[in-house]
Amino acid sequence: MSVTSRYRDSWEGFWRAAPTTPGGVFWDADPAVTSAHHLAFFEPRLLDAALPLVDLGCGNGTQTRFLADRFPRVIGVDLADAALDHARRADPAGRAAYRRLDAAAQGEAEALHAELGDANVYMRGVLHQCEPDDRQPLVDGVAALLGDAGRAFLVELSETARPLLEDLAGGPAGPPPKLAPVLSHGIAPGEVADEAVPVYLAAAGLTVLASGELPLTTTEFTPDGTRIELPSRWLLAGRVT
Repeated sequence: MSVTSRYRDSWEGFWRAAPTTPGGVFWDADPAVTSAHHLAFFEPRLLDAALPLVDLGCGNGTQTRFLADRFPRVIGVDLADAALDHARRADPAGRAAYRRLDAAAQGEAEALHAELGDANVYMRGVLHQCEPDDRQPLVDGVAALLGDAGRAFLVELSETARPLLEDLAGGPAGPPPKLAPVLSHGIAPGEVADEAVPVYLAAAGLTVLASGELPLTTTEFTPDGTRIELPSRWLLAGRVT
């Protein structure tokens, strides 16, 4: 199984049209308020920080480049070739490697694991944007990348984010400028119930080792100048023998 063609086409279209300026995408916040903040919860809990780190759903590579300065080998993977084009252009020094990966496709994650060995995985806001039928295969792919020693740090919007997004989209002036392209390309964030994520992980043979709540910082602001932050949850998962 692989992701639906509609989902893939939506992301290709989104990234082809996305601006290249830093912060031009709704969730493309500076690493200082995203992955750097996550590292405080993620890095101390890794079994082996020397393992390759896979940034799954890397998009334009903003977080990937930050992570590449802190781990010995970082690979940014994404479903959309257009996203990877952004990432490579923004990383002329090649601080990280980038490649296309459909983690929900049977065999693709396994093939990458065969190349890398066990890996740690960082995944921010990917599961809640997937088609329902793709969610378990995606988490299965994460489990394949981890092997026995890897750990996954997942950050997903809380279900309470959905009504907030609906309010933003339905305001008198319409959705904020950076949220509008997400919606116009048929990408529907905030679709996964909080209790469903641990179920997907357990079905993939993974154990939730730690969890918590954090705001997901965006690059968009309300009319009064307040930065939009959305409620999110983080989970650290891995195999326990």
